[in-house]
Amino acid sequence: MRFMPSDVPELVHRQFQLGLQMSSSKSKRRCLVSESSEDMNEASPWTDPVDDEVEEKRTPEYELHPTKKSKDGFKYVSMKKSKRRAPYWVDYWMYLDNADMIRAECKFCERNFAADPNTNGTKNVKKHWTTCPKNPANKSKGKQTHLIFEPVDGEEGDAKLKYKDVNLNDVRDALGRMIILDELPFRFVEKVGFKYFMSIACPAFHMPSRMTIARDCYQLYCDERLKLKEFLRNSCQRVSVTTDTWTSIQRINYMCLTAHFIDNDWKLQKRIINFCPISSHKGDAIGRAVEDCLNSWGLCDKLFTVTVDNASSNDVACGYLRNMVRRKGGINKGKYLHMRCIAHIINLIVWDGLKDHVQCIDRTRAVVKFVKNSPARLLLFKEVVEKCKIERKSSLSLDVPTRWNSTYTMLDTAQKFKGVFSRMSLPREYEGNTSSPDDADWDKVEKLVVFLREFYDLTNRVSGSLYVTSNTLFFHIGHILDLLNQWTVSDDPDFRTMAFQMKLKFDKYWGDVEKMNMLIYLAVILDPKFKFLGVQIALQNMYGVDRGTSLANKVREFSNVMFDEYRKLYAPVIVESEQTSDSMSIMQPMSQGGVLSFKNNIQEQIKKQISGADGGRFVRSEFDRYLNEQMGEDEEKDILTWWKLNGPRFPVIARMARDVLAIPVSTVASESAFSAGGRHVDQFRSSLTPKMAQALICGQDWLRPATATSKMNVEEKLEELEQLEKDLEKTNLEDEMVFVTE
Repeated sequence: MRFMPSDVPELVHRQFQLGLQMSSSKSKRRCLVSESSEDMNEASPWTDPVDDEVEEKRTPEYELHPTKKSKDGFKYVSMKKSKRRAPYWVDYWMYLDNADMIRAECKFCERNFAADPNTNGTKNVKKHWTTCPKNPANKSKGKQTHLIFEPVDGEEGDAKLKYKDVNLNDVRDALGRMIILDELPFRFVEKVGFKYFMSIACPAFHMPSRMTIARDCYQLYCDERLKLKEFLRNSCQRVSVTTDTWTSIQRINYMCLTAHFIDNDWKLQKRIINFCPISSHKGDAIGRAVEDCLNSWGLCDKLFTVTVDNASSNDVACGYLRNMVRRKGGINKGKYLHMRCIAHIINLIVWDGLKDHVQCIDRTRAVVKFVKNSPARLLLFKEVVEKCKIERKSSLSLDVPTRWNSTYTMLDTAQKFKGVFSRMSLPREYEGNTSSPDDADWDKVEKLVVFLREFYDLTNRVSGSLYVTSNTLFFHIGHILDLLNQWTVSDDPDFRTMAFQMKLKFDKYWGDVEKMNMLIYLAVILDPKFKFLGVQIALQNMYGVDRGTSLANKVREFSNVMFDEYRKLYAPVIVESEQTSDSMSIMQPMSQGGVLSFKNNIQEQIKKQISGADGGRFVRSEFDRYLNEQMGEDEEKDILTWWKLNGPRFPVIARMARDVLAIPVSTVASESAFSAGGRHVDQFRSSLTPKMAQALICGQDWLRPATATSKMNVEEKLEELEQLEKDLEKTNLEDEMVFVTE
């Protein structure tokens, strides 16, 4: 194409305008061009048409995100790393909106910004990244920090220096946790002393009202409930529950449901999942309430056992839940769902034995009450103890007549001071008792203390909820039987009669293996220190060789049935290979060809000859290997740690052990919640609603493992109180105190 000299000024003008357009795109600014838009739209002789084709064929700078799911109006994508090198892009999701424009969404607060790399800048994105209030990296920015000494766990007096920022939101959250954990009333935040303390400790903190702190506590409960629900969904294979009912001071019937399970890390977990009101204490009402609670947590198909006391209503409730498990397809169709509380059975056995010793117990209770009901007599009692030079670590304790364990504590402490009682002028008759304890009564008390101590220690051992108890229940039952057999041949006729009466109650619940839950024996088999041989020897010692061997065979048959059921659930590949091995060998006898096919056929024939025609014993080879394997001397003694280390070698049995070892053998975990309920819903907080009561009791149980796992001790130690009294005597305040005595 030839250009005339007259066309040169026009071409120069067009070239100048094209340069302005290119400059504006690089500097991301708009510039005004001449009004001759028609000339601008014409094809320029200085441009190459090939560039337009290259622009159309350019590969996109993003692709669909591999893990982030898209939603309405949001198509999440991932950008090329070369396009997003700045560190703040890590905290943003990239997505395409409805107009196919690239936008960035904050991962913490979900605020979005325009983020097209060709048309938008990064100033807003970067500024929000440094100021987002929900970004954990920004919580300590711009805040004053303090040097503090943080105590070292387990080392008294030791601490390490660290710096910490003052966050008022954290202070408010900690206040809600304190209200829940320490069972404080909501009005505590409005008390003058606490307000004064906070004005000194944290002057910038604005104290919330009691209604606000109540909402904070309930929100904390809701947050922890979501966390626990996610934890149960991901780390709970099956759950064993304990339940009990209670009537509060408000005359409201409450039911507590506690879940016990072993998590993926082989740690025993215990959580109160419901503390809710129920219509009545009848069995059907309890069964429906338990089903509704399990449904709300998504645990109906994971229910394994239910541990309850011996009330008849609980038998009806377990029947209701057994039908539910059959509908859901649970293990063994819920046949061994019902687990009786061993603590309640021991309670019934002991009370049958104490019926013939009521007189000496009542006389001892009367003298203890006589001394404790008067400050002057109690002071005189202490003076006589010091004169007799009796070393004491506990004071007199008055029992609750309906609780034999408190009766044991009363007798144990009283018999240590029988010499002191003889030196005091006790009345001939006190509260219906004709006389004080004589020497014969004290002899009976001493024997009762020795006898009851075994049951007292046993009850404490089986009442734990933070360690495995199912593997030792069978041996505790055997110990009780051995103890009763020894007392039946005692020289004392009174205690021989007591042992016979207790033996009758023992036989009612544990006299026959068929009257007991078979899972009790399976728990011992799953203990690597005993296995099946330990069960067999124990049964032979308890019931004789012949009967013990017969009972052991029933236990072995049950354990094989349980293993087969777990194998079908967790080893489907084995079942399919056995069912299809014959058909595959007939249809395709040489499918793999040559020596390899011949070798596989020989292996299948070996399996059949070892296992038998039905192949039953071959599929139980894992169980047989476990039973025949001896435990080394240097192996881990803790049962859960052992299964954590050896579970990969016995995958199916490990699944079974994870369910059986989590079974609680007593309902103490649920009953202890009623003690907390009595402290929450007392006469000063009788207006507390059931919804808030559940939030406080469940929240306390969920928050306590993360803060303190030690058992709460509400009783002061006598030695500490006496030491405190001696320290106070060294001060100058005793002259200002006046003691009036008789």
